[in-house]
This record gives sequence, C-alpha cells and structure tokens, in this order.
Amino acid sequence: MGNLLKGKAVWIAVIAILGIYGCSSYNSMAKSEQSVKRQWAQVEETYQSRMDKTKNLLAIVEKAANFEKGTLKEVIEARAKATSVQLNVDELTPENIEKFQQAQDQFGQSLGRLMAVAENYPELKSVDAFRDFQTQYEGMENRISTERKRYNIEVETFNRSIVTFPRSLMAKLFGFSEKGYFKAATGADQAPDIKGM
Repeated sequence: MGNLLKGKAVWIAVIAILGIYGCSSYNSMAKSEQSVKRQWAQVEETYQSRMDKTKNLLAIVEKAANFEKGTLKEVIEARAKATSVQLNVDELTPENIEKFQQAQDQFGQSLGRLMAVAENYPELKSVDAFRDFQTQYEGMENRISTERKRYNIEVETFNRSIVTFPRSLMAKLFGFSEKGYFKAATGADQAPDIKGM
C-alpha cells in the first residue's frame, strides 16, 4: 500500500512539473510572438509613412511638364504593387515576408531612380516640397532599414524559442510556427557600377 501511494505521488509530481513547464513554455513563446507582432507594426508604419510621403511627391513630379514620364510611371506602378501586398500579423510566414519584401524593394529601387533622374530637372528641384522630400528620403530609408533589423532580431528570438527541444513539441501543440525574416535586397551583394556615373 505504501509503495502504491509513493508511485501515485511520483506520477502526480511528474504531471505537475510537466504542467508547469508547459504553462511556462507557452507564456514565453506567446510573449516572444507578441514582440514580433509589435515590431511588425513598426515595420508597417515606416513603410506606410514612406508611401504617404511619396504620394505627395508623385503629385509634385506629375506637375513638372518635362519630367520623364517612363520613370514616373514606373514609380507609380511600383507604389501600387507595394500597397497591394498587405500582411496580417498572423501571416508572417517566410514566403509572405519574401513577397512583401520584393514589392517594397521594387518600390524603393524605382523611387531611388526617380530621385536620381530628378537631379536633371532644375524646375523640379526648385519646388520646396520636392526639396523637403529629398531631405527626408535618406532618413526614411534608414528608418526602414532599422525597423527591419529590429524585426529580424525579434523573429530570431521567437524562432529560436520554438525550434529547440523540448519546446518544439510545445510549439507544435500550441500552434506556434516560424516567422519569416527580411533578407538583403536582390543585388545587395554586388558593388554598384560607378563607371557610368
């Protein structure tokens, strides 16, 4: 009879320890996921800010009669594509992040070309709003880069917490899945060709 009670006590203790570990693991993973979601909101906000400021810039550039229409059209199309790729915080899979990043990178590259081409149009450079945008442009791109790095740090922390054993079992049980990272833009590993400049 005494051994039976000891056996039950051991099982109860094991179940209690597993329950406490499960609760602790869940809470830790949930907090980490919330950090990812919070940082994703920051990323979205910085991209939205760039979109809003660019909308005003495009209106100014459209009024410049002699401006290259092809470059302007490219930026308008890239902006439309970038705004069409929206992600919910529950859709931060590697594939969805890659689609979002491609659209945003394409827009950023076309916007960079617009800024470079605009240097050839003194009447455009004389508009105060355009000069203000030029001043803000580098800051916007730096802020986007910073927020993307911060997002990647949060994703790394979260992903690491759900792939290590035995938490990986808990993660599957509770429905946690890996989040996607931002990666370097295509061609970022190659030095720019400055011969033509």
